[in-house]
Amino acid sequence: HVQPVESGGGLVQAGGSLRLSCLVPRNIFISNGLGWYRQPPGSQREFVAAISAGGATIYGASVKGRFTISRDNSNNTLYLQMNVLEAEDTAVYRCNAGGTFRSGNYLPNPRFWGQGTQVTVSA
Repeated sequence: HVQPVESGGGLVQAGGSLRLSCLVPRNIFISNGLGWYRQPPGSQREFVAAISAGGATIYGASVKGRFTISRDNSNNTLYLQMNVLEAEDTAVYRCNAGGTFRSGNYLPNPRFWGQGTQVTVSA
């Protein structure tokens, strides 16, 4: 399988913004949910945001109001706009494709993960 590919990570000062992108193979992108996760240094992976095929969105509590997930169906790309970044947002961010929504939660597809992109926020 061809896997999703993230881009857009980098180093930014606290209070700044970054936009992450994830290019997803079209056969996986269409008609499926998509999500972002992150793994801070020395911590477990945590849910960031997800978007359904129809555009419905859900967010993790720590990013709600600061991050916005979106998808562009014309170019098979998932985005994560991150504003008012904090040092605690420092992590490797990975996208997941082909997931489903159940009871208001996003269930990632274990087969389609990107390699990740590093986001570092300096205090």
